[in-house]
Amino acid sequence: MKVLVTGGSGLIGRAIRYAVEQNPSDDEEWIFVSSKEADLRDAKETKALFEKYKPTHVIHLAAEMGGMIRISKHNVEFLRNNFLINDNVLYNAYAMGVKKCITTLTSAIFPCEIQYPVDESNVHDGPPHESVSGYAWAKRMIDVQNLAYNKQHGCKFTSVVPINLFGPYDNFNLSDGNVMPALIHKAYLAKKKGESLPVWGSGSSRRQFMYSRDLGRLMVWAVKEYEEIDPIILAVGEEDEISIKEAVELVVEATDFQGEVAYDTTKSDGQFRKTCSNDKLRKYLPDFKFTPIKQALKDTCDWLAENYEEART
Repeated sequence: MKVLVTGGSGLIGRAIRYAVEQNPSDDEEWIFVSSKEADLRDAKETKALFEKYKPTHVIHLAAEMGGMIRISKHNVEFLRNNFLINDNVLYNAYAMGVKKCITTLTSAIFPCEIQYPVDESNVHDGPPHESVSGYAWAKRMIDVQNLAYNKQHGCKFTSVVPINLFGPYDNFNLSDGNVMPALIHKAYLAKKKGESLPVWGSGSSRRQFMYSRDLGRLMVWAVKEYEEIDPIILAVGEEDEISIKEAVELVVEATDFQGEVAYDTTKSDGQFRKTCSNDKLRKYLPDFKFTPIKQALKDTCDWLAENYEEART
């Protein structure tokens, strides 16, 4: 088993590497590559990468990514670049006879006007939120491609849908990071400078958050055990959904921040809910234990403090 992991230096790639290192196996080879090795938007570079490593399995994480603000301003670039990346990777996985390819989707693919919680059957039930439409449509098309490759060529291409992640090696950039890593970074800076902690919006929006290292374990399981072509949501339960205000309170506790929290209600709260059902995951792994969010946040906040100079900020 020779697993090529694209986007291997990012948050999920590092989490998968951590999971593999915790349970090494002599009959597995894991190869983690980043954009420094190949520009996956380029067909020739993608082909050369596959010919160099000749993987039997692929976990495709590489993507043009960013926070909501950047995506909403550059929908065309996110649409085009992700289309190119995904098409090149899936075609070369087919051409090289890869036994299984797993691609990561995003909860942004789900329709914005829908009853929650959503599950895997809702992927194509309506358009995604217009603010992230370019990125969301490109990601959603992976499911269409997976089904097409399976129907025409018998390829075992599938996808997983993670929810909001955080953990070591995250993108903690204040303008381009996701909700939790941005909050963690803001709290770190506010504590260091003795200033208030700024939070966009009222804090009323609700999200499910998952520790990246839990996802790492689930990704290893998926590449070895998950046999469906239809996607599977990898998420904590609906009962674990919290408000942004509750997330702020947890970050404050994890960083031991003693100052004022300043909510800027002139800023948008974004989509109120994006609740995902993990019923399908629980049918496969009823006993899987997620890391308690307090422990996961403490580990992540400590990691940022210890690695601030090298972190993506």
